[in-house]
Amino acid sequence: MLKSEKVARIHDLLEALYPETPTPLTHSDPYTLLVAVMLSAQTTDKKVNEVTPALFALADNPADMATKSEAEILKCIKVLGLSRGKAKRLKALSQMIVDDFGGEVPRSMTDLEKLPGVGHKTASVVVSQAFGEPAFPVDTHIHRLAWRWGLSVGKNVVQTEADLKRLFPRDRWNKLHLQIIFFGREHCPARGHRPATCPICSWAGVKVRLGKEAKTGRGGPHR
Repeated sequence: MLKSEKVARIHDLLEALYPETPTPLTHSDPYTLLVAVMLSAQTTDKKVNEVTPALFALADNPADMATKSEAEILKCIKVLGLSRGKAKRLKALSQMIVDDFGGEVPRSMTDLEKLPGVGHKTASVVVSQAFGEPAFPVDTHIHRLAWRWGLSVGKNVVQTEADLKRLFPRDRWNKLHLQIIFFGREHCPARGHRPATCPICSWAGVKVRLGKEAKTGRGGPHR
């Protein structure tokens, strides 16, 4: 199968399975989305959604968050992984938004990546889901699926992002990012995956690689 045919078939299947793509992280505006995405590092979206109501009751905008102590913030998010570092960075990024961006979350990738605790993936999620700008955020889950499906042999998420952007139309990136995440959770998990019954892995031509994956216990190339 030509790669272009594979890409089209994957896109059509994802569109059929997930015609609607609600943002998994509960938020009300760009700032609360930014905070939720930053908190989601090494933590499930479900767990983040459990703690953000209390956090946003404490402060739901950068000006108010900047006035809170790290201890106050930590009390709300202490069940999350890396919570102490996240509390420190959340206070710092809120202060920077107030001081450098007039209290408004910046809209550009360059400015977002200047904020403490905000990397390329987090910035990509914010510009795509909060501001509707085309982006293709790639985390380790999407990296794994792109490798399994033979769409990328990238050794890291940066290369995988470039490959996916090249393969799929720009106006589909934002939705596909979420569709692939939803598909991975439902059909293509990192562990206990059954390629023969997976709606994509069963035909996408990755069987040669799956032998290595099974032996190493990895869901894709080592990261």
